[in-house]
Amino acid sequence: MKIIVWFTQDLRLQDHPALAAALKDGLEVYCVYVYDTLNPEGPSGAANWWLHHSLVSLNSELAAKGGQLLLRQGVSADELLTLAEQLDVQAVYMTRSYEPYLSQQQSRVYQQLNIKGGTVKRFAGYLLLEPDTIFNKQHKPFQVFTPFYRHTRDLLNLGSLKLTTSTNFAALIPKPPKINSESIENWQLLPSKPNWAAEFAEYSNPGGPGAKAALANALATVVEDYPQNRDFPAVDGTSRLSAHLHFGEISPRQIVHKVNSTWGIDDEKSGPFIRQLFWREFNYYLLHHYPDMRASAFKPKFNQFPWRNNSQHLNAWQKGLTGYPIVDAGMRQLWRTGWMHNRVRMICASFLTKHLQIHWREGEKWFWDTLLDADKANNIGGWQWVAGCGADAAPYFRIFNPIIQGEKFDPYGDYVRTWVPELSLLSPAFIHKPWQAPHGLLAQSGIKLGTDYPLPIVNHEQAREQALAAYKAIQ
Repeated sequence: MKIIVWFTQDLRLQDHPALAAALKDGLEVYCVYVYDTLNPEGPSGAANWWLHHSLVSLNSELAAKGGQLLLRQGVSADELLTLAEQLDVQAVYMTRSYEPYLSQQQSRVYQQLNIKGGTVKRFAGYLLLEPDTIFNKQHKPFQVFTPFYRHTRDLLNLGSLKLTTSTNFAALIPKPPKINSESIENWQLLPSKPNWAAEFAEYSNPGGPGAKAALANALATVVEDYPQNRDFPAVDGTSRLSAHLHFGEISPRQIVHKVNSTWGIDDEKSGPFIRQLFWREFNYYLLHHYPDMRASAFKPKFNQFPWRNNSQHLNAWQKGLTGYPIVDAGMRQLWRTGWMHNRVRMICASFLTKHLQIHWREGEKWFWDTLLDADKANNIGGWQWVAGCGADAAPYFRIFNPIIQGEKFDPYGDYVRTWVPELSLLSPAFIHKPWQAPHGLLAQSGIKLGTDYPLPIVNHEQAREQALAAYKAIQ
C-alpha cells in the first residue's frame, strides 16, 4: 500500500504514531509538508525563521533514512488531495491537529479521500490527551486549571507512558521524478533586508537534534532547581523547549518519559516542571472547546472593556522604551532573540493591558509576529489570563508593579543590564526606578533621562487607579 504521511506540527521521526503506523502498513511511504499561506494560525514573522530550519533538519533526517520531505505550498487539503492522486496513494496518515484551521483542513482530506475509496487515519501525538475526551463531573469542559490538571494526571498515569517506535524506514520513498516538490528557499521564510533574525541562531537551535539537546540540558541543569529558579530571568532556569514543542520536534510524551527516567514523576523537583506541560494542554483544551477565544474574551463582559487606542504607547511598549526597565528589557530581548522569559512575559503583558489599557489582542498580535515559539493556543491563553478576561484568569485587579517585580525577580539588575545597556552602570538600588536616582548618580552613570533612556510613559499609581476604575465600570 502507498501512504502519504502529512507532517504539520510534528516535525520529528521519533515517537511519531502516524509515521510509525505508515512504516508498518505501507510498502511505499511519502512524507509531505504543505506551507499553507491561508492558515491564520500558521507560523509567521519570527516563527517562519524557526520553521525554515526545522524543515531543513527534518529533511536531512529523512534523507539519512532513504526518504525525502516533499514540499508544497497552497491550501493544505487541496494540495494533499492533488498529491494523493498524483502519487496514486491509497491512504493518508497524519497527527491530529487541534488548531481550528488545520483541524478543518484535516477533516476535508478525511471526507473527500474517503469518498474516493481511500483511507485517512488521524493519530494522537501533539498532546498528552485528546481534548474531546476530557470533561468534568457535569460532563462539561473544565474552565479551571487545577481540577483539569488533577483529572488529567489521574487519567494519564504518567509513570507508565510508553513511546511509539518507528521501524522499517526502508519503506520511505524519495520524490518521484515527475512529482513537483518546491524549494524551501523559494518560500523566503528567512528575513534578509533587514535581517532582524541575525542573532536568533545564538540563542536557538531548531530541529530534532536541537530539541534533544535542549531536553538533555534541562534534565542536567534545570529540573533540579526549577522551582527556585524559574522566575528569575537572569538565570538560565527554564527548559527552552517551547518552540521545539510547538513545531513537534519533540513530543510531550518524550519529555515526560525522560523526566520520569531521570528524576521520577512525583519528585518535588520534577513536579513543577511537568506541571508546565499541563498548562499547554489546558490552553489547547480551551481553544478546542471555545474556538471563539481567538477573537473575543472568554469572559464576555470584557468585550465591553474601554480599551484605549494609543499608538504612541503601543509603539513605546513594542520597542522597549516605556521607561520601566524590566518591561523594556523583556521587549528588547524578544526583538533580538525571538524569545522572552515567561515571568517577564507576564510583566510585559500586564503593563500593556493594565498600565496602558491597550487591548490584549494588540499584545497577542505582536507576540505572534516576534516569538519563535508563537503558538496560537498558548499565546491567546496567556494573554487572556494576564488580562483577566480568560478562563481561570488572574483577576483583573491583580496589577503587576513593574518596579517591585524587577526588584524581586532581578534583584541585582543583571537581566536589565544585559538588555538595557544604557542603564548598566546604575546600582541595584535604582536600576528598576532610574527616575528616582539622584542627579549626581545619574551623571556619574552616564545617563540623561529623557535622552539616553526615557522617563516612564505613565505613572504607576495613576495607571493602576485608572485601570481599576475601568474594570469597575464593566461590573
